[in-house]
Amino acid sequence: MSMLTRRRLLQRAASSPAPTGATGTPLGAAAAVAAGPTTAAPASDEDRGPSAEPQVALRFPATFGWGAATSAYQVEGAAKEDGRGESVWDTFSRTPGRVSNGDTGDVAADHYHRWPADLDLMRDLGLDSYRFSISWTRIQADGTGTPNQRGLDFYRRLADGLRERGIAPMATLFHWDLPQALQDKGGWESRDTAARFADYADIVFRALGERIPVWLTVNEPKTVVQNGYLRGHHAPGLQDPDAAYLVAHHLHLAHGLAVQAFRATGEPGRIGPAINLHPCYAADDSPAAAEATRLYDGYENRLYLDPILRGSYPTDVLADLGPTSRLATGILDGDLDVISSPVDLLAVQYYTPIYVTADGGTEQRWPTSVANWQQIYPDGFFDILTRVTRDYGPIPLTVTENGLPTRDVLAADDTVDDSARVEFLRDHLAAAHRAIAAGVPLESYHVWSLLDNFEWEVGYDQRFGLVYVDYATQRRILKRSAHWYRKVISDNGF
Repeated sequence: MSMLTRRRLLQRAASSPAPTGATGTPLGAAAAVAAGPTTAAPASDEDRGPSAEPQVALRFPATFGWGAATSAYQVEGAAKEDGRGESVWDTFSRTPGRVSNGDTGDVAADHYHRWPADLDLMRDLGLDSYRFSISWTRIQADGTGTPNQRGLDFYRRLADGLRERGIAPMATLFHWDLPQALQDKGGWESRDTAARFADYADIVFRALGERIPVWLTVNEPKTVVQNGYLRGHHAPGLQDPDAAYLVAHHLHLAHGLAVQAFRATGEPGRIGPAINLHPCYAADDSPAAAEATRLYDGYENRLYLDPILRGSYPTDVLADLGPTSRLATGILDGDLDVISSPVDLLAVQYYTPIYVTADGGTEQRWPTSVANWQQIYPDGFFDILTRVTRDYGPIPLTVTENGLPTRDVLAADDTVDDSARVEFLRDHLAAAHRAIAAGVPLESYHVWSLLDNFEWEVGYDQRFGLVYVDYATQRRILKRSAHWYRKVISDNGF
């Protein structure tokens, strides 16, 4: 990697939107939308299909699934119970200055102890599906060796409890909480970590496979790369561009090995990755902006989609990094065959568009949420869903994260009026409905998040939940958005 490329990557990481809540971050801008693999401008009205104007009585397909999502470190708590080991997020959050207010996930929403009531709440909302993640350190405290039966039993109870309530479990194997013991041995810079992940995945598949109809392998590898190894504001907190893209390769390899391990079990469920995508648009009509947008999209989206769905890395990204980069030299014979092992579905996560300037920077075009990295642009949701189908074929899609952070306040009458979230969800669901009408095979939607929770480096300052969590008492209060979403589920539309 040249010094010029190294400086450019660090500059991009510093200037780009940096998601601090549920989703991914810096470099580049997500999925291209208008013409082919890269988007220089938002799609035209004709390209968008049905009118973008607000519609009345939108109805989703009868088989469409409605869900909500969480992740282990963000909601479970019980950080030192029942044989759970230390993860990189335990280490990171307990390091002074890393997380707002010194917050940690030690207690979080205490879901580990309160899961039966939380499942009742999901049933009362009418959820069809619940996307959660499994804590690797609950299964193997140090990331290797004999599985911890208490950890497996917890997830068995959770899955069984969901099924008893008519809710389909959707389990994510890795949502950023790498065992600290593996980080001490090199973490995702070490190829061996991918092999250890495959071992862990095999344990979980064989213990829980008959209970879980849908598996997600790695959640947002881009966020680990960009936030954990470029910006350094997520665990493990490094700023090392040379390491970052080797980490991307090993995360992809871990995904592919997990898919192969799943197939070897013979379990009947489905499996795929969860990737955060954001449409990137050129900020002006200049050739320079179009060229910069193309490369930005490469780092933001194609670096993650192409290896899994096409069996190759984007040539422009490889050229930009250079032939001696750790990514280029880290790709061994057969790796891409493993990485591109056929998947059953793709989980898409959308939060924001990104506008790319001629010099490779970014600019704001739309109002932001309380997270200044998130520009609110529902049409970008339509654009990214249709782009995936256009460029990668009719692979079944599920949305596993989409939501709005706010600073909700519990009123004296025990209500939470999060009208901004209702508007956000309504507009994004309307965009999803248009995408389905335009031919996108979108099967289901999972709002981020079911509960207010630990939002990574901003701690508990921002709330994404449909359900308000009073952290002092762990009381749950349905927000206005929860009541609205319950009706959407009941009506299969709005």
